[in-house]
Amino acid sequence: MIVAKEEQVKEKLRDVTELVANELAQTKGYNITTKPFPGFDEFSLEHTKPYSISSRLTADDIKAKIDAVFAAQRMEGTPYQFGLASFGTGAIAPLERKSPDFEKWYYDSATYYSAYNYISPPSGSASENLVIDEMIILVIPIKKLVFKDLRPNIIMGILFTLVIISAFGLTVYTMIRQKKLNVIKNDFINNMTHEFKTPIATISLAVDALKNPKVIGSPEKLLYFSGIIKEENQRMNRQVETILKSALLDRQEIQLNKKPLNVHQIIEDVADNFALRLQEKGGDMEVHLNAENDLIDGDEVHISNLVNNLLDNAVKYSKDNVPPHISLTTSSTPKKFIMVIEDNGIGMTKETVKRIFEKFYRAHTGNIHNVKGFGLGLSYVKQVIEAHDGSIRPESVLGKGSVFTIELPLASS
Repeated sequence: MIVAKEEQVKEKLRDVTELVANELAQTKGYNITTKPFPGFDEFSLEHTKPYSISSRLTADDIKAKIDAVFAAQRMEGTPYQFGLASFGTGAIAPLERKSPDFEKWYYDSATYYSAYNYISPPSGSASENLVIDEMIILVIPIKKLVFKDLRPNIIMGILFTLVIISAFGLTVYTMIRQKKLNVIKNDFINNMTHEFKTPIATISLAVDALKNPKVIGSPEKLLYFSGIIKEENQRMNRQVETILKSALLDRQEIQLNKKPLNVHQIIEDVADNFALRLQEKGGDMEVHLNAENDLIDGDEVHISNLVNNLLDNAVKYSKDNVPPHISLTTSSTPKKFIMVIEDNGIGMTKETVKRIFEKFYRAHTGNIHNVKGFGLGLSYVKQVIEAHDGSIRPESVLGKGSVFTIELPLASS
């Protein structure tokens, strides 16, 4: 496109140079260095010296004629330099008329383009055989003019290229994301199947046991197996509620029942429930309630679930054959309540830390379900914290454990 435009501009300049030469050839009048004397024949006096444009026109006169031709060709405002050279004995004599920067432009052929044309007097004129050979040279900044004319096209070309690259990048990103979502979806289905298969199988065994005549005749065994059925049914119900709550929070349809809450009381209640699970694994929990102010405006159910989910993860993701140790510490600032939960579990990679709050995401372990769950717990935790205008910051080192720092705004006094 640039090469084609350069050829177009060059052709246009050659045509204009020819028109300028023709215009200068029509020049009439006396030499600017010769004035007629009264009573003498003016025509013979006009030709007592050789006929030349340079002897008849000043540089300003030549510029005016060039400007007129440029205007007629709709090239007003085009920057140019000119030079008028004569040929005495076959070689170019010093320039007789020129514009200020002519030589600078003329010798810089990489940036500027020159066109020249010989000036021939009109055929049949009195000066036809008395002329000195002359040549008009025009120089323009061709690179600048070409890029100026093509600027809109170049900009559009660059924008169009960027659009194509962006569309391609978006397509690749979407494909990679879809692939990741497909992996997450498959993991979720596998985990859900595992989570529901276990209680269903347990309930089925308990029902079969209830049909046994020995069990029917024993009230204690009836109560035992009916209790198993109820417990497994409640377990399945909790899993369903977890999924539904996450969906409601995602659509922002859940209504928070906010009221003044003492978070320390909620922490103590939840920590007591985990004491038995930790004892079974030989672990322990340290609780340091150091916050001077623990009063927030929050939903008691969701705040309780928040603490429960974080402690549940700390227990679930503990190391094999290593007693789990959990540390829960609180503090406060004039405007925020801060809770830090630290464990000595298996930890996470940097990539996992970046994605743990994504719905259904779990660290990829293949088709292994030794750690139960749907990958909704931390997603739910983040949504609850954000619904309370708080923030959560995870930190983890693979093989050493994880730390979660939660900040919630204190109730306004």
